[in-house]
Amino acid sequence: MLGIDPKAARFTWTAALIVLVLATVYWIRETLLVFTIALMFAYLLYPLFDWLQAKAHARTSALALTFLIVLGFIGGFATFIGNRVGYEAKQLAAQLQQPGWQQQFADWRIFDIPIGAQITEHYSEIAARIPSLAFQVIAASSNLIDLIVIPILAFFILKDGREIRDAILNLFDTKRDTIQALLEDAHTLLLQYMRALLLLCLATLTVFSIALAAMRVPYAMLLASVAFMLEFIPMIGPLAAAGIIVTMSFYAGYGHIVWLLVFLGVYRLFQDYVLSPHLMRRGVELHPLAVIFGIFAGGELGGVAGIFLSVPTLALIRLMYYRMTLTRSVKKVI
Repeated sequence: MLGIDPKAARFTWTAALIVLVLATVYWIRETLLVFTIALMFAYLLYPLFDWLQAKAHARTSALALTFLIVLGFIGGFATFIGNRVGYEAKQLAAQLQQPGWQQQFADWRIFDIPIGAQITEHYSEIAARIPSLAFQVIAASSNLIDLIVIPILAFFILKDGREIRDAILNLFDTKRDTIQALLEDAHTLLLQYMRALLLLCLATLTVFSIALAAMRVPYAMLLASVAFMLEFIPMIGPLAAAGIIVTMSFYAGYGHIVWLLVFLGVYRLFQDYVLSPHLMRRGVELHPLAVIFGIFAGGELGGVAGIFLSVPTLALIRLMYYRMTLTRSVKKVI
């Protein structure tokens, strides 16, 4: 009657709704990151929780026992390597305070380019920025409350996961089967990703601690622990770990940097092309361009946490696209 095409109106309202949803997600991105990390942590605990629940036939008891076992494992692990890592960290700090370390740093060259001399030239400027950087670190430490909130959220996710899934399914009565299949695929994908990520990090810690100690690299356990933590961050983490290991070994006077670079390169090739594809299997693997895009986009939206979540998020988007394409193909056949 008014000359408005109903189809165009629906398209306009749909586009406006999508824009509104995206804007809302951007506004509350920090809160969503906390809940998403809690979800990933819950998936990390889920295999143990599921096994204990099958044995005990009691959901609450299995959940409490899961957290007790994990906390005990983390405490024992920290006690086992914490003393060694702390001792090596003190040694490193003492060495950096020695008078000759700055000159050794100034002599650092890469392909005959005096990199260290250029940095030393601006040493006073760098030192002047240290207080402001310290205040930024202190301000960022307020986010430590998330370390308390995330396990609590993960507890409730594991406790009420089935009820949450059923509530989501009830919102889609007309497409319940499709949404249920999508949730099951996402559940499998996240379980597989978190299991593979944990195994990759543990493999890095084990191999690096043994190999660096065998190569008599200074501060071997400390450097292996750094590599273990950075392995959780896709692409950027391993590169940063390699840079830290090479740099600190050079500062410590290690005389076989070339062999250290060979080891780091061979291990990265082994992990990227043998171990990681075997653990990730199909469904999680993404094109390198997609991974690079996700890393930069995740870093813009959520910093380190955004980078950590970039790969599973892109894998879930790919999974949703595949499921939607499959559903449309089935409808055409019918």
